[in-house]
Amino acid sequence: MQNLEAKFKLHDLERARKQAEAIKYQFKATLMQRDTFFRVREGKLKLREEESGAWMIFYGRQDSQDLKLSSYEIVSIAEPAKTRDIMTQALGTIATVKKTRILMMRDHIRLHLDRVDDLGEFGEIEAVLGEHGDPELSRPAVDELLRALEVDRKNLIATSYFEMLRAAR
Repeated sequence: MQNLEAKFKLHDLERARKQAEAIKYQFKATLMQRDTFFRVREGKLKLREEESGAWMIFYGRQDSQDLKLSSYEIVSIAEPAKTRDIMTQALGTIATVKKTRILMMRDHIRLHLDRVDDLGEFGEIEAVLGEHGDPELSRPAVDELLRALEVDRKNLIATSYFEMLRAAR
């Protein structure tokens, strides 16, 4: 699977939610997420745990100040605690990121309004492209959302939350 991504700092999640709702984004869920990142040679590998389930996610993307194209694979995990322990023993962990995520959607565009423990508030856009989708077809919708949220593309963040946490320490 592929998606087109953008990440940015926010200062008021409720205001951002209202701005997104003004252009027809709909609230889908509030999620409590724990992402455990494991040491791997290439890409990023994480175990995501939520109340509704757990998934192992492997992804690769270029670190870029602009919109990023990401490729990923996801598999459901039946025993997350045991899987986390095994993966930690086998590979080692890099970091654990805990966040509260408000998920909003319009068509194939996801907006995440995140409150990340020890980091602050952020927004993340994911345009889900499928296996062979054309990212250029999603850029207008992503740009519209960035404008609605008053985010300048030069302020997009290139790194992941776990890299930001490591840099802050």
